[in-house]
Amino acid sequence: MYRPLADEIRPQSLDEMVGQEHILGENGLLRRIVQSGNIPNMIFYGPSGTGKTTAARIIAKNTNRTLRRLNATTAGIADIKAIIDELGTLLAPGGVLLYLDEIQYFNKKQQQSLLEFIESGEITLIASTTENPYFCVFNAILSRSTVFEFKQIAPEAAAVAVRRAIAYLGERDGVTPEPEPGVIEYIASSCGGDVRKAMNTVELLFSAGASAGGSVKLTLGDARELSQRSAMRYDRDGDAHFDILSALMKSLRGSDPDAALHYLARLLEAGDLISACRRILCSACEDIALAYPQAIPIVKACVDSALQLGMPEARLPLADAVILLATAPKSNSGVMAIDAALKDVRAGKTGGIPRELQNVHADGTGFEREQGYLYPHSFPNHYVRQQYLPAELTGARYYEYGDNKTEQAAKAYWERIKGGE
Repeated sequence: MYRPLADEIRPQSLDEMVGQEHILGENGLLRRIVQSGNIPNMIFYGPSGTGKTTAARIIAKNTNRTLRRLNATTAGIADIKAIIDELGTLLAPGGVLLYLDEIQYFNKKQQQSLLEFIESGEITLIASTTENPYFCVFNAILSRSTVFEFKQIAPEAAAVAVRRAIAYLGERDGVTPEPEPGVIEYIASSCGGDVRKAMNTVELLFSAGASAGGSVKLTLGDARELSQRSAMRYDRDGDAHFDILSALMKSLRGSDPDAALHYLARLLEAGDLISACRRILCSACEDIALAYPQAIPIVKACVDSALQLGMPEARLPLADAVILLATAPKSNSGVMAIDAALKDVRAGKTGGIPRELQNVHADGTGFEREQGYLYPHSFPNHYVRQQYLPAELTGARYYEYGDNKTEQAAKAYWERIKGGE
């Protein structure tokens, strides 16, 4: 029966694993826990192909407990009950070590069904998830578990696994692999930190490679074709989606056009034009705003053009918008002001609207004069001092002028008109 190469050469010890030095290195915390033999409940969190399942299997081998595996995408309550029924029997005399893959697909009730046995120690849980466990794992499970984050595999570490795979296939198939210069490095860097993808590419290269005289040629051209788009990590409902959006927004705010273009490219390559447009529009209003007010209509025009054009031409106005925002002066005075006002409103600090500001239902009859409302345009410089805030909020300040040229010019103008009131 066919076995994928990634499973066929799966590491059998922690020393054979690549990457995750921060937890599995010589003095890594997870390595020390495993070596102690006292295995706690653990949740492994990180992208696919980074060694979560491999680490769980290695840990399970080092215990005297019966290993049971479930995948939450296909398992249900009946599968959990079947494991619970084994407890205290000859099938699981020392308890069960349950490896639960993709725990985020278990609902609250399914996760809760494990609680009693995790609490008693009859079940030791090792769960894995590609999504943030603090969002998708039931709090009672989290409080009884230790979370370990698995990170993307660096190209240098992935290259070790690629070389191992090439040597293994050569020995298994009785051929001499002849990789072109740069093939190993390309596969390692284009897999996006996912060793499983790298293994799949190596396996396909061997299948497609030209054999001659007991050797098989692994070409860079074939590697590029097989690895096309494989470095992308994207899920519109997962962490990768929100991480890229956050990185785009923070790069714009941080005035780094190169980083902003990089994250825009990742969104566009993933086909997520709408999310890119929304983040760029938001940044124009939140991070540039009053420092360069013209940025808002300019970016709106770029976004409208992008949506009308569609890909691939949409990349052009969006790139212009991103560069404009990243290189523009910055001000968050507007967002700070509205958030301060919202804080007062939510705290119940409202009060009655001053009589002179209330709606007049008989405009033009002179009733507005009876209100006491002073029409600013009838006064010099189109300004007259009067009470606008509710009496209960007299003197409240929400807006503070930013230190950019545009807002400082406005500040100087109104200081001159208002006379420092």
